[in-house]
Amino acid sequence: MPETVGAPWEYTLYIPNDLRAVTVSRRTLRLILTVHGLIRLVDVAELLATELISNAVRHTKGPAALRVRWSPPGALRLGAGDADPEPPEPPQPLVPGTDLEEGRGLTLVRACADLWGWQPLTRDGNRGKYVWCELA
Repeated sequence: MPETVGAPWEYTLYIPNDLRAVTVSRRTLRLILTVHGLIRLVDVAELLATELISNAVRHTKGPAALRVRWSPPGALRLGAGDADPEPPEPPQPLVPGTDLEEGRGLTLVRACADLWGWQPLTRDGNRGKYVWCELA
């Protein structure tokens, strides 16, 4: 299947605050990218989306959402929206020889993505944030 170069597209998957939603999000992302001919981005995109969504589910109490957007000429933006208006913790440097189980999510996002950031969200009087990254 040819890569989708010309037309922009966007998908949003709304998920409950449940750790099982991370797996659902990852599999849905794989399907979206495969259907659009972007299989070359699947491995890195899955890693990034997993980190973003798992942070949203682990560190907030409300629902979350995964947003996947393709913009010509070739930028894939992944983002996770959640119900916590507080900014994400800044990425910490990876220290060789340490085997951390937690606290490295945004460090991986920063290392693997071309750009990343966050912005506050307000919807229907509710506040939250949107953490995103891009692969060019």
